[in-house]
Amino acid sequence: MPTQLNQRHNANAIRILAMDAVQKANSGHPGAPMGMADIAEVLWREFLNHNPKNAKWANRDRFVLSNGHGSMLLYALLHLTGYDLSIDDIKNFRQLHSKTAGHPEHGYADGIETTTGPLGQGIANAVGFALAEKTLAAQFNRENHEIINHYTYAFLGDGCLMEGVSHEACSLAGTLGLGKLIAYYDDNGISIDGEVEGWFSDDTAKRFEAYGWQVLSVDGHDAEAIYKATQAAKAETDKPSLLICKTIIGLGSPNKQGKEDCHGAPLGADEIALTRAELGWADDTPFAIPQEIYQAWDATEKGAALEALWNEQFAKYQAAYPELAAELQRRLAGDLPSNFEQIADDFIKLCNQKGENIATRKASQNTIAAFAPHLPEILGGSADLAGSNLTLWSGAKGVQQHADGNYVHYGVREFGMTAIANGVALHGGFIPYTATFLMFMEYARNAVRMSALMKQRVINVYTHDSIGLGEDGPTHQPVEQIASLRNTPNHFTWRPCDTTETAVAWKMALTTAHAPTSLILSRQNLPFQARTDEQLANIEKGAYVLAHEKGELKAIIIATGSEVDLAMQAHSQLEGVRVVSMPCAEKFMEQDDAYRESVLPAGVRARVAVEAGITDYWYKFVGLDGKIVGMNSFGESAPAKDLFAHFGITADAVVAAVKSLI
Repeated sequence: MPTQLNQRHNANAIRILAMDAVQKANSGHPGAPMGMADIAEVLWREFLNHNPKNAKWANRDRFVLSNGHGSMLLYALLHLTGYDLSIDDIKNFRQLHSKTAGHPEHGYADGIETTTGPLGQGIANAVGFALAEKTLAAQFNRENHEIINHYTYAFLGDGCLMEGVSHEACSLAGTLGLGKLIAYYDDNGISIDGEVEGWFSDDTAKRFEAYGWQVLSVDGHDAEAIYKATQAAKAETDKPSLLICKTIIGLGSPNKQGKEDCHGAPLGADEIALTRAELGWADDTPFAIPQEIYQAWDATEKGAALEALWNEQFAKYQAAYPELAAELQRRLAGDLPSNFEQIADDFIKLCNQKGENIATRKASQNTIAAFAPHLPEILGGSADLAGSNLTLWSGAKGVQQHADGNYVHYGVREFGMTAIANGVALHGGFIPYTATFLMFMEYARNAVRMSALMKQRVINVYTHDSIGLGEDGPTHQPVEQIASLRNTPNHFTWRPCDTTETAVAWKMALTTAHAPTSLILSRQNLPFQARTDEQLANIEKGAYVLAHEKGELKAIIIATGSEVDLAMQAHSQLEGVRVVSMPCAEKFMEQDDAYRESVLPAGVRARVAVEAGITDYWYKFVGLDGKIVGMNSFGESAPAKDLFAHFGITADAVVAAVKSLI
């Protein structure tokens, strides 16, 4: 049990580092770190199981700072407990190429589990961590061998609770009974604009009780109370826990604590001097931390012992269950089974032989059914559209009904679903896929961006990809969404034209370990396109010549998805024209110059792109002199066939565009 005096003195080290770093950078948020320092001290020194010398230890507890603007809190904790984050790194806060960025960035420094810039997504990521822990434990633990057994702790603030994604994620966490998820709410009553009671008057306790959480209220500056509340949270195994911690933002600052003044701006040199005196901090040298405080915080010896104990437990597990142990190690490493590529290639060849005329959403379901039995790490899910997205397969087991399942019914929670999937991917041991209509990618958009930013293998299945979905009308018909996804850095967008390209797209998504992939799939049936072995091999390159020109090459038609068939129809009516299927423009742009030139010769300026989406994206491939057959407006409600004719996305339109250029 911590003593109040020691706790406060140790916590003050966080306050000193936070206000000094923000002052030196002349930028940042000192208030939250200073207000939450007491909670952090109890959690990190009394409860958190981690090893600063091995930040990737598999059974470590996960810590998420969802209110990521208070990043100096996390940086101070990592520095004080012994991670590879020096005092010079702290001094370099918010500077170019620093480990200590303005918001915690995954991959910049050891110990940062997830990037938490946009508020609310951190707590959603934490739900993903807890979901992954519970599911992985159910899949691998055996009697007397609890090899996966850790907690997920999250800090969050008023902003996280105001963001709708926190409702989506926390509601599902209660339904799933994620008992090893413990969140600490920094209830300080202040946001950037001032006192939140004018715009945030929710009864947070009742809200979370309604979700099915255990809710505890505590003085966020009382070490003993925080300790006991955390013990109570850990004792509740069937419900996630929310600790509502009443705190004072900027605690210790005589003139600014409890006010918005300290939320997002430096305290100022004079106020820092007054704060040091108020805290009883003897040394007025910036960034100076007494050695005895470093010793009190140092977690390296304890962390090494915790990991060593786990390694002993794992050795016993390995002896008792060698195959399970090897499988767990493979999955935690993020490696696919050694025979997966051969399995995928065999299925791709089978698709090419069968030549089915089916919707690519159905082709996707067939591919999942072929691949998933060989990939137990797949953890799929849909936002209440499984029967439309076709993401369920014969071996799917819902985690709601089976703790060791492989499928999540996310409900109508597109944003929460995607942010949770990011947490699942970050945890390790799983490859998550999500699903919804392409139009509703817009709800999930920022979480898609975050998976790209964090280089996570998350697969997004987006069906009903164009006006081809028909009668549901313009609210459901995507126009600009594919271009938006293609313009996202470190993200791959595959829009296959048939069963074969769909299978290849899934293979590429699964084998792309450091980026997310979105699969753009049709509602309507699409005709199969015959290919040679060479063409089949080139699909993986993102674009390839599907139909060669008759005679001298005069023009090129570039198409994706359902519009590839329109290009092929046009090809049959034209001389000197080739058709290029481009299921993934981003992958094509990664190819070497020679291959790209072989597909799209620079000397052939007569180019037409055809896609039932916004036209502007395609100028990068056809040039300003080329023609684009596509959408320049929103859709309408009508049968698909009528819509393609109405908007001029037809084979005749493609033929006319080509002839106008030759």
